Amino acid sequence: MAYNALLVFLASGLGGLLRYMVAGVMQAWWGPTFPIGTMTVNVVGCFIMGFLATALTGPVMMREEYRIAILVGLLGGFTTFSSFGRETMALVGDGEWTLAAINVVLSNVLGLAAVWAGAALSVKTYGTGA
Repeated sequence: MAYNALLVFLASGLGGLLRYMVAGVMQAWWGPTFPIGTMTVNVVGCFIMGFLATALTGPVMMREEYRIAILVGLLGGFTTFSSFGRETMALVGDGEWTLAAINVVLSNVLGLAAVWAGAALSVKTYGTGA
């Protein structure tokens, strides 16, 4: 149990660092008018979660503690739904109701679609799923 917790702790730190880097690059590219960095890491993280959760519980055998470290730690540190909530409320606070609504709809629809696409790719790649 302590070993699993240590792996999740380390993987979460790496995921947070990756989130900081990817979101920063995307936000610098897009500009400050819309939280594209957070949306990007959430959608990419959802896609990776769908792919790996399907692959690592089916055709690709991995030790349980490593699977948990990746899915809970790395991807948990990478995705940013708490930041999503804060940024959406900031848009509302600024009177940007349309942008807030677009952020909510796109983040959820694209995130769910990305989980589905990642799982479908895993099934296509490995021929089976969980």
